[in-house]
Amino acid sequence: QVQLVESGGGLVQAGGSLRLSCAASGRTFSRCHMGWFRQVPGKEREFVAYITWSGGSTAYADSVKGRFTISRDNAKGSVYLHMNSLKPDDTAVYYCAGITAPIGSRSLYGRDYDYWGQGTQVTVSS
Repeated sequence: QVQLVESGGGLVQAGGSLRLSCAASGRTFSRCHMGWFRQVPGKEREFVAYITWSGGSTAYADSVKGRFTISRDNAKGSVYLHMNSLKPDDTAVYYCAGITAPIGSRSLYGRDYDYWGQGTQVTVSS
């Protein structure tokens, strides 16, 4: 089992930056690929970014590519989302998620992750 707790959300002006953190507890964290998702009221939760268990591979949604960076520190049991050049459209609740490798037929872009945090609110004002 892995428990995930996000932090770092808040209110920021457009063009600003935030760093979200996800603290993981549990022995299997280092074998988990990790993702960030976001959700606004009335819409489905959408993929933002993922990073593989080793940190060797990352991927991003087109809407955040070039502005957001995902990273992880397995020794600290943490995953981060560095968000730059924030836009009002980035306003959402951001969720950290983990999926145990190997993932078989599941997709790292999908929502079929094993573990989810409670979310942290990010609000970008114009």
